[in-house]
Formats: sequence, C-alpha cells, structure tokens
Amino acid sequence: MDFAASYLTDQAHESASGQVLGLITWLAEAVGWLYDYWYLLALALAVPWVVGEMVVRRLAERACAERMALELTPTRHFDPDLEEILRRGVQLSRASTSMPWWAPRRSKSVQIRLRADGSSPLRYRIEGPAGGERLLSITPFGPHVTVDRARPIVDKPRDHVVRAEFILRGRLTSPLREVPLEPDPLQPLVDAVSDLRAELGDLAEVRLDIQRAPKWALRARRLQLMSAARRQEHRETQRAARWVRQDATGMEDSLAWNLQAMVTGKDGSAGRRLVMPPVPRRVDPAEALGKLAHDDQLVRVQLLVMCASNVEGRSQARLAQLQAGFDVFGGRSRWAMRGWRLGPWRFGADHWPTRRGFERRWELGQCRPPRVNWVRLEELSGLLKPPTLHCRLPLLAGDLPTFEFGNPELLLQGIYRGPDGRRRLVATYTAETLFECGVGKAGGGKTERALAQAIGWSHAGGGLMFVDPHRDSWPRAATFLAHDHLMQKIALIDLNAAGPSPMLSSWNPIAVHHGQAPHDVVEAVTDAFASILGWDDAAAPRALTILTSALAVLVAVNQAACQAGRPEDQTTIFHVRALLSDPGFRAAALAAVADQLDEDTRSWWRKVFPTFPPDAFGVVLNPLARLAANPVTRAFLGQPVGVYNSRAAMDNGLIVWVCPAGNGPTDRLLTALIARDLLRAVRSRRDTPEEQRRPFRLYFDELITLTGAAPETIASMFEDFRKFRVTVHGMTQLLGRLPAPVRMSLTQNASTLASTAGSKTAIAPITAEWGDKPSADEVAALDRFQHYMSLTIAGRRIGPVRITGPHLDEEFADYARPGKVAALEHAARATAGALPLDELTATAAAQQARVGEFLAQRAPDATADARLSRNTGGYQ
Repeated sequence: MDFAASYLTDQAHESASGQVLGLITWLAEAVGWLYDYWYLLALALAVPWVVGEMVVRRLAERACAERMALELTPTRHFDPDLEEILRRGVQLSRASTSMPWWAPRRSKSVQIRLRADGSSPLRYRIEGPAGGERLLSITPFGPHVTVDRARPIVDKPRDHVVRAEFILRGRLTSPLREVPLEPDPLQPLVDAVSDLRAELGDLAEVRLDIQRAPKWALRARRLQLMSAARRQEHRETQRAARWVRQDATGMEDSLAWNLQAMVTGKDGSAGRRLVMPPVPRRVDPAEALGKLAHDDQLVRVQLLVMCASNVEGRSQARLAQLQAGFDVFGGRSRWAMRGWRLGPWRFGADHWPTRRGFERRWELGQCRPPRVNWVRLEELSGLLKPPTLHCRLPLLAGDLPTFEFGNPELLLQGIYRGPDGRRRLVATYTAETLFECGVGKAGGGKTERALAQAIGWSHAGGGLMFVDPHRDSWPRAATFLAHDHLMQKIALIDLNAAGPSPMLSSWNPIAVHHGQAPHDVVEAVTDAFASILGWDDAAAPRALTILTSALAVLVAVNQAACQAGRPEDQTTIFHVRALLSDPGFRAAALAAVADQLDEDTRSWWRKVFPTFPPDAFGVVLNPLARLAANPVTRAFLGQPVGVYNSRAAMDNGLIVWVCPAGNGPTDRLLTALIARDLLRAVRSRRDTPEEQRRPFRLYFDELITLTGAAPETIASMFEDFRKFRVTVHGMTQLLGRLPAPVRMSLTQNASTLASTAGSKTAIAPITAEWGDKPSADEVAALDRFQHYMSLTIAGRRIGPVRITGPHLDEEFADYARPGKVAALEHAARATAGALPLDELTATAAAQQARVGEFLAQRAPDATADARLSRNTGGYQ
C-alpha cells in the first residue's frame, strides 16, 4: 500500500510538472507568434479605434455645424458685480450641454472669442450650441450689454501666423490668482492688442472653450489625487520615523550618554528607551482635492490663441504680449504655453504633430481640453464678461478716423498718441459733427485747434464764418489761407478801423434787395434790440411796439425802393430816429407805403402813435444814438446797399471773418444784430431742399462776449441749426459764465466736448458731463495744447480721450504762404466790398436826404392811390 501510494504521488507530480512545462511552452510559442505577427494584433486594435474615431469626428463635425454665435456689446457704464458674472458662467456651463444625445463630448462646449482685427479694440463673442441660444441671449447683465446675432467671420489669409495652446501649470488643485474686477481683468489683454495695425494685417484672437466636467473623469481624478495624497503621507511618515530612530540611536551612542552611565554605574544598554514611530495622519479630502473637492461651478477649459500679420515678427511679438497678459492670472497655478523648448526652438501648436489637431479644433470649434485644465468659474470671472467701464480701450483707426487733408468728409480734431507711441491726426465725420464746445483757460489751445479745423475745412472746399471779437485769429490764419484758389472766396469784415486810412465793409440790417422776407427782417432786428436791452412783453411792451412798427414802415419803404429799381434809396436803422421825431419824414414815409401796410399798422400810426408823449421814444432812440455816435458803426450800418449777406455766404460756400471792435455796449448791440441776422438767414434756408443745402460752419470765439450780447439767439443756434446743415463751434474760458439757456443747449447737443487745462472749479461742469472720468484734477494738470475730449463717431460717443491740439506751424507747414498775406488781405477786403471810412461816412450822412427825395417822388402817387381806394370802399 505504501508502494502504491508512493507511485501515485510520483505520477501526479510528473503530470503537474508536465502541465506547467506545457503551459510555459505554449506561452513561449504565443510570444514568438506575436513577435512574428505583431502587426496583426496592432491591426486588430487599430481598426476599431480608427473606425470609432472617424465616426466620432463625423458626428462632432455635424454637431459643430449647427452652432450659433452672439456678439455682446457693452455700454460705457457697464459695471457688473461678481454675482452677475458667476451667473453668466453658470449659463455658459449649462448651455454647453444643449446638444443632441448623439453629439460627442468634444462638441459640447461654449466658446468665448476675444478678437482684435482693427474693426474694434476687442470684440466679445459667444459661440455655442444652437439649442442654447435662448439661454445665452438673455444675460444677467441687463440693459448694459446688447446681445446681437453674429455672422460667421471670414478672415483673409495672412503671411505669418503663430498658434499657441495654454495649459495650467502648477498644482492641479491650486486655483488661479483672484484678480479684482477693478481695474478690469481684461486690461492686460486689451493692452496687448492696443498697438494692432489693421493696415499691416494684424490679427489677434483668444478662444476660451468651457465644457462641463464629466462625472467619471472627475471621480477618477479625485481617486488619483487622494491616492497620491495618501502615498505622500505614508512617505512623510516613514521619513519621520527614520529620523526619530536615528535621533534616538544617535543620542544613546553619544559621549554624554556613556559618561552618564559611567557616573551612575548603570548599564545604559540594558534600558534602552522604546521609540514609538509617528502614525500617519488622516488625509483631509478638502486639502488634498483643493478646487476639485466640490462639483458645483467646476468646468474644464481649452484656451487657444492665434496671432497673424503680414509683417514678419509682429505676430510672434503679439503672442508674447498676450502670454504676458495671461501671466496676470497666475498664482499657485498659472497659464503656460503647451509644448517644449530646445534651445532657441519651441515645439508646440505650430509644429507637427499637434498643429493639425489645433487647426481642427480652431476651425470646427471643438473642445478637447488637456487633462490638467480644471478650473472653477470664479477663476474665470475676468473672462466671462465683456470689457467694463474700468477697462481703458485704445482708439483704433476704425474708432476714430485718420484725418486726410482735402477730404471734406473729415473734420480735424487733433493728434492722438497711440500706445505704441505713434502719432496720427484724428478726425470726426463732418456730417455728424453738429455742435462743438471747447473750454479752458486763455492760451490753452482752444482757438488754435479751432483755427486748424477751420483751415482744414476751407482747403477741403467748405464754407465757414469765424466770429472773433478780438481779431487775433485773422492774422494767425491768414498765412495758411493765402492760396490763389481761396482768395476769391474769403471776405474780411473788420470793424477795428486800424491804420491811418481804415477800410470798412457795409451792411444794412433792414435792406431787402437780397430778397429777404420783410417780416423776417423786422423780427430779426427787433429781437436783436430786445435781447441786448432786456426788453420783453412784460418789462418794455411799448418799446417793442414802437420799434416793430417803425421797422415795418422802413422795411416797406425799402421794398418799394427795390421794386422801383432804386435799391440805393433804401432806409437804414438810423432812419428810425427820423421816423419817430420828424413829422414831415413820417408823413411822407407813411403816405409812400400806405398800400403796402396792413390795416392794423396804419391804424396804429393814425390813432395810437399820436397819444405817446415825446419822452416815450427815448428808450428806442438812445441805443440808436449810441450806434450813430460811433463813426465805425455809423459807417458800417448806414449804407443803403450793404455788401455783407450771411445767406449768400452760406449758399456760395464763402469764408467770412467777422471781427467786431470790442465788447462795449455799442459793440454788443452790433454783435446782437449780426447774431440775429445769422439766425434769420439760416432759418430762411427752409426754402431750399435739404439735399441742396450746402454745409456751413460757424466758429464763435469768446462765447462769453457773444452770448452776453445775444444769449437766446446763440442758444437757438445750438438747438435749430442742425436742421439746416449749419454747425457751430463755440469756445469759452468758463462754461459757468455762459447764460443758462446757452449752457444747457450747448451741453445737451454738443457732438464734441473738449477741455484744456484750467482751474478745477471752471472745469468741473465739463468733467461732470463725463462722469468725472477723467476727474477735474486730471484735466486741470494738462499741459498747453493738451485736451480731453469726447467725440461722436457713427452715432456713439468716443472718449473722453486725451488729444493733443494741432499746431498750425507744424501740421499745416506745407500750407503756409507768408508772402501772399498782403494779397489775401486786399482780396478779402475787396470781396467784402470794403471802402474808406470817410467815403462810407459821407454816404451815410447823405442818405437821409436821398431817402427823403425818393419819398417825395413816391408820395403823390401813393396819396392818389389811397384817395381812389377810399372812393371805391377802401380803408377809412
């Protein structure tokens, strides 16, 4: 029995050994077969993978083809808080899943596109699934952001293109730096593209794809992190235990320990202390997982950047600037370009084998984020919203046009210095630059900028009138206007009467030989007197009535003279004195124009006028006496046929320089007459179709002086002239000293509002219109010829932006003709019909007799006509 059992045992051992040997042989043969035919196994694995990848790609392309795009445009006062931004991030995360069930994960994302190509400083665009359009169209930002459906963008090929993909470096669980919302977190990226030049083909675009984190991937990542944390803790514990044992052993073997044993007589080796190794502490999940500890507001992101240009080197420099901009978000975790560097060469998204995948994701909008790109929405708060009011946006050529000499569609504004240091002349569009206001201290550059604009407009073929009470602007501008093609269209109305034999132009405010409507002429002159003298229906009703009735008679006389072909026999405003104080002249005038006056006017002269005492006319005669006592105004206003015609200047595109003598009472009355005539002339353009009205610009230097003479008139100009294609540019040292109606109309309708340096008190009303950005302190510290101004371009306000005022000697140096200034003076006075002062004075003195002779010749006929009218049932 023992032998049989032994035999069976040996047989079992031999059988087991044979089986093991057979298995080893089979494995060896299998390995050999795989070694010989490895390609069959690779093919068996590759074919399903390739087929599956092709199917996924096809489905992803189909899903991405159904994406939509929205463009977000913020207002100037867009200032969201963190809660609104986080709500927007939740919307983007939720919208990324608004795809069909069959769509691959790489197509389930929402893309934020930040693009700068010269059309705007930074376009903010959202692209995502078509099913998420309703969710994305209504933003938590309210009315401060306009959401519009955007069209696909088609880029022209550029010669030089660089690409980059950014991944998060640092600890996976560490967050990016918490960047405050003020200043705007987008500011570094905006600064990076601020010197972009569209004419060189510059283009920069950042694309941030947001994708909801898959649960299985997040669980796998957490398990990996927890395992790594536990292993790290075990390693730290083991290391600490080794150090404890080494410290204990070293202490017992030390000289001090042995000496102590010898002194005490105790054997130190018998009582070695028991060393307790440290116990591994429990791993805290919140500490180990960091930002991955919670599911809410956790997303995966893909950050792609592309820069292009037609000039070599500019795209690489732009990418480096954007990389520096993303460094602002860096903390314990930071954005870094994906790839590796070998000496001076860098291998990344621009090179094989990753370039093809980058281009596929870029063109199709697919999202395949790196494994490390896990972020929370609060880390992306700076990128989840458009630029806010705390972001300084650069001015591109598309935002503020570049001025072109000789182009009538552009109006020079000044010199803008870009972020790259380049200076360019900037302009606004003439058609939408309706009213302008320049404020600042004397000598700050207001008039210089206005002159540069006026001269540029003149050389472009435009017409204008420059009203300067101090005359300083004329000699400054004459050097640059002394061109042959301009000399015949420039008129100088200079009332300063300088020199031994002064030359003056002439103007008859109540003349009608240019076709003026009689009632408009009467109204304009009466309103001018009323505005400067403070008359109204409550304070001086009798003065208004007397002057209106007198002017009605004189204008009727002038109309009769023109109809008779004798315009040189017209009356002037000085004949009001004769009409009121000379019974013979009055009787002759009333008889001569009785058939032209209405019944109410005739009845007033017959029944009401005789009841006035002689001293009732003093309020009307006194200002006329002051005008007559000044030889210049007497000569200028005392001519029957004046040459000055503001309506003709507008219609013919003339360049008229009007220089009153000063700002005394007489000068203010004359200025009021000119201003009211301008208002009448502009409003008379209603008889011309709008498309045939020639654009005309008015420049008012020293608005304080002008508005002191005619406040309501100037205010009406800023309110009404736009309708008649006449625009106004006003300059003043103190906005607060302007009458309230003028100030309110000016700030309400100003297309351009500019300020140079000055006291903070004087500048505060302007900076208040800008929301105190910049503050009055900043504007007050400006250097000479520096301006802060807000401009209107394409219906939206640009700025306030810092602009350097143009200097004529620099910007218009090629237009300077100092040798032709004398010829220009002669031509300008000739166009204005200027004559010697003595000759004009003599004509004005003789006009009373000449008008009397005309009335004497006409009165008998008029009397006979009146008698015949009474016999046939006419007026009694």
